[in-house]
Amino acid sequence: MANKFSVLRQQMSPQSQARAEVKAQTMLAEMPLNELRQARGLSQKMLADVLHVQQPSIAKMEKRTDMYLSTLRSHIEAMGGQLEVVARFPDGAVRISNFADLGNATA
Repeated sequence: MANKFSVLRQQMSPQSQARAEVKAQTMLAEMPLNELRQARGLSQKMLADVLHVQQPSIAKMEKRTDMYLSTLRSHIEAMGGQLEVVARFPDGAVRISNFADLGNATA
C-alpha cells in the first residue's frame, strides 16, 4: 500500500524538505502555456471561447515557440493573468514597459 505524501514528507530531514520546496516553487514559476492553462483549471475549449477562436487555434498556439507579444498577452489575460516582460541581467532585472499598453494602442 502506498504512503501518503504528507507522511513521507514528515520523515524527510528539514534540509530535504527545504530542497523539495525550492524545487516545487521553481517548477511552478516556470511552465509551458499548456501546463499553465491546466493549472488554472481551464480546457482549451474554455480558453478558445473566451478568446473567440476555435479550439485547434489554442492547441496550435500552445505548441509555438515564437509568437507576437500581443498574442501571448491575450492568452495570459484570458486566463486571468497579466503579462510582464522582464530582462534579467547579472546585476539585476528590469521590467520593460514599452509593452504595457499594447492592448490599448490604436492604429
